[in-house]
Amino acid sequence: MIEERQISFQRLPRTTAPAPGTREAFVPSVFDRTRAAALLLLACISSLVSGQQKVKTPDAASAQVWDPPAIGVFPDHNLAAASPALVPAMVRDGELLFKAKFNILDGAGRPAATGDSKPTPRPRRDDQRFNRISGPDANSCAGCHNQPRLGGSGEFVVNVFVGAHFKDPPASSFSPEITNERNTIGLFGSGAIEMLAREITRDLQQERNDGRRRAVALGKEAEVHLLSKGIDFGTVVARPDGSYDESRVKGIDPDLVAKPFGFKGVAISLREFTIAALNQHHGIQAVERFGWERTGRRDFDEDGVSSEFTIGQLSALVLFQAALPAPRNAPNADAAAKERIKRGEHLFAQVGCTACHVPSLRLESRVFLEPNPYNRPGTITPEDVGGVIALPLAGGDKASGIQSNPDGSLSVFAYSDLKRHVICDADEPFFCNERLRQDNVPTDEFLTPKLWDLATSAPYGHRGDCGTLSEAVLHHGGEAKESREQFLALPDDDKRALIAFLLSLGAGDE
Repeated sequence: MIEERQISFQRLPRTTAPAPGTREAFVPSVFDRTRAAALLLLACISSLVSGQQKVKTPDAASAQVWDPPAIGVFPDHNLAAASPALVPAMVRDGELLFKAKFNILDGAGRPAATGDSKPTPRPRRDDQRFNRISGPDANSCAGCHNQPRLGGSGEFVVNVFVGAHFKDPPASSFSPEITNERNTIGLFGSGAIEMLAREITRDLQQERNDGRRRAVALGKEAEVHLLSKGIDFGTVVARPDGSYDESRVKGIDPDLVAKPFGFKGVAISLREFTIAALNQHHGIQAVERFGWERTGRRDFDEDGVSSEFTIGQLSALVLFQAALPAPRNAPNADAAAKERIKRGEHLFAQVGCTACHVPSLRLESRVFLEPNPYNRPGTITPEDVGGVIALPLAGGDKASGIQSNPDGSLSVFAYSDLKRHVICDADEPFFCNERLRQDNVPTDEFLTPKLWDLATSAPYGHRGDCGTLSEAVLHHGGEAKESREQFLALPDDDKRALIAFLLSLGAGDE
């Protein structure tokens, strides 16, 4: 028990001092730093709840930086611009939290709550503390995200089960009628991916809003072509009364908010994704969604621990994930192998794979800003806290998945359009294995997966049941059917060259 107390990151401040020299007094430094951030941010949220003046969030170019203060420093709610010097410390603390094996002293477990990302109580019962299907099912984030290193993907053995965690009583079957089984996705380069999605959201919503203004001014419908970063998201029709016909929007929700995380593309931000994962996989509840201000309950899951994951701690955990570097390709000294990979890259485009797996997208921002302004209720936004934390996004050399451009922008070589597509059909139903909709996304639609870490992220497919890349390619149907047919028509040596190219992506991390 002494050892457990020693690694507990979420011990609450005590109203009375512990006895001198006891282990009860030990609190790791990660808690000290992130607790101060949490107190500051909670104070800001309290000011908003009580109706005090909100601070408008500036745009990315002039955004004021929120910086967690040292213990005992509590500036006013307006959060004057501060030095970003403590941001690297938060990233380091986030790494500790990512690796931490949570225990009951941290609030692990949720005896009176389901794993639903929406706070959902259930009758308290004496269930098993861990349940592999409906959770809690993991001790640490690193338990699943570890391939080839911390923050990466996971093997089939650490698959997760989406939907089962909603069940009460908890589910113990992985039948497709009960849950969708998913492989663990790597988090490398996630800061740039989230910022790309924000820019796509900004572009699409601006185009829609401009169309509404035209429709109102002209008194007739205006059809708006939705286009961002060269990607076609369909059309929306703006009506003179200010409403929209969104029936022809493609690959994104009608709200036009790009959601770049998860196989189905349902999480807006790393923060939103992390809050849901903490509750589902660990039984750890984030204060901003499960705390008193939102639920009216101080210990929502009734496990005896309140304030299980503070706003400051969550910010540190998000910053660590956002700071994970992009995958790297390996320089190949073998001239023949280099030529083979180059030919495979050309063939990849020739057969049409780059229509969805867009090799690179231009990112205007070179800074990751936390929190995301498009976050939904239950996840803080810049308006809630009067500022943002700024984390620089660096461009690397030619081997890196993120590279600098002469105009100051970044090129993100993720091989994805961050858009949903139908990838299975009656002729090739392999990827049509799911029966449950997740967030109302059709069961045959999936977000175009990023390919920049293929060298290290086997197995493949959303269930992780393709042991080779060739299997995954051959199971493509739906919108990818024509590309699969063109791949099959290639001579065998060309097929091998294309696969060699795919397996070169991220090979510098092996």
